[in-house]
Amino acid sequence: MMSLLQTEIWRVGVINASIQDVARAPSLEHFPITWIGADKSLCFLADPFGLWRGGKLYLFAEAYDYRTRRGHIEAFVLDKDFTVLEKRVVLKEDWHLSYPYVFEAEGEIWMLPEGYKSGRLTLYKAVAFPWRWQAEPRFSFPDAAIDATPYFHDGRWWMFYTPPAPKAARTNTLKLATANHLFGPWNDVPVQTLREDIHGARMGGTPFILDGKLVLPTQDCSRTYGGALQLLSLSASSLAHPSLSQARRIEAPSSHAPFNNGLHTLAQAGPVTLIDTKRTITGSPHRLAIELIRLGKRGKKVNT
Repeated sequence: MMSLLQTEIWRVGVINASIQDVARAPSLEHFPITWIGADKSLCFLADPFGLWRGGKLYLFAEAYDYRTRRGHIEAFVLDKDFTVLEKRVVLKEDWHLSYPYVFEAEGEIWMLPEGYKSGRLTLYKAVAFPWRWQAEPRFSFPDAAIDATPYFHDGRWWMFYTPPAPKAARTNTLKLATANHLFGPWNDVPVQTLREDIHGARMGGTPFILDGKLVLPTQDCSRTYGGALQLLSLSASSLAHPSLSQARRIEAPSSHAPFNNGLHTLAQAGPVTLIDTKRTITGSPHRLAIELIRLGKRGKKVNT
């Protein structure tokens, strides 16, 4: 649980450059970035993913409110200049939602958000893109995977994910499953666990090809949750028996201050790249007041 003395606020950004160019650059400092933040206090936007349609960028992100301590998914429609034309809540459940991984397959658009507190991994289909989504009953996955990231290669689906238990695994373990079909059945590949390292294991964006290698953006949580991105590389042709190697590490540059305390998403959306960065507020009176009210309500329920 996050300390009441520290409040993390994330914002999402659109970089007008390919994910390969961003991955090769020594720093994010010199890229032009269009930032989108929450429009309410003690709220944030994180985990951006997106698709282009008809000259517009459809961006999906976790919208978190400290008042409810729960995230839901919001969609933003941006024009070619990255001006927000419209935004709406598109997915809200009785549990926390984040990491709205959107992708196309079999003539449909899908979203695979993180919702491990529901006890399962749920795939949603766009029934009226981008505003209406419906759970796909044919999809089944053997774990309530965290930040599940599908990748289609050589006629098979591969799923990179982090298990929900034990607790330490949520930031230091990367696993891989495979299936002939998106709906499953999914089976772990012979190498059950690809990596156990808090410096880079939990997925943090879209896999992409760089210089003939498959690159996985993963989160470095060694200093703080989502403190930076550690890129891992492997040969796509060896997914059945993968061998990972570390590539470069990407941090939010100091010039982004105060939003330079974390960076945990790197996602490809056609010709642009989506990121998020974090600032940490220490000793927020507003946050403390909200938590005291919540504790007071909890105490009343216990005494009734």
